[in-house]
Amino acid sequence: MKGKQLLIGLVFLAILAIGVGAYFVFFNNASESAVPDAGDKATVTLTAYDRTLGSPKAPILMVEYAAPSCPHCAHFDKDIFPAVKRAYIDTGKIHYVFRVFPLGPVDVAAESIARCLPEDNYFQFIDLLFRNQAKWDPEFRVPDVHGGLVAMGRIAGLSEAQVDACIADQAAAQKITQVGTDATTRYSVSGTPTFIINGQIRGAFEDWQEFQAFIDPMLPKK
Repeated sequence: MKGKQLLIGLVFLAILAIGVGAYFVFFNNASESAVPDAGDKATVTLTAYDRTLGSPKAPILMVEYAAPSCPHCAHFDKDIFPAVKRAYIDTGKIHYVFRVFPLGPVDVAAESIARCLPEDNYFQFIDLLFRNQAKWDPEFRVPDVHGGLVAMGRIAGLSEAQVDACIADQAAAQKITQVGTDATTRYSVSGTPTFIINGQIRGAFEDWQEFQAFIDPMLPKK
């Protein structure tokens, strides 16, 4: 059994190493800090695949394209999003949509695990990934990426075998990659985080005050 687990880990890392190079060639060296050219306002079409929070009747539709391995996305998740949820999502002002824009195969693997969980647990697991990047994210020079993802999965109630099955799901991986491809094709997304807020495309927010200043003028006047 230990030999099999070691083989799975080695195969995962080999695929990860090969896939990272192929991914960045395909996406023309996208960077985390890149901001898309907004151009005309983007028209967003929601699907059953989307993971959302808040009321669909909210006056503001906010789509976030993020990568689980992205530190800037983790900053938004930890330092800004809790206030966004309290002030805008929970009060019916923002309908929030989260979409993964994979920067590499590890993001596909992480999202594949998240998609294996019950839908109600999805955002909790994404938050877990963001808050624990140093334990699984290759950018932090984690020596055992596969083991780190397994550890995250175990916290969410999955066994190692279940985590490996999630990662190995080719249909899930293709869908996740397609979401990223659509983001590039439709909205010129080239890095994370990228937000589409009532059709306006923009990059990362530095802090809560900057977010408020951007959002409040979009709200209906009382």
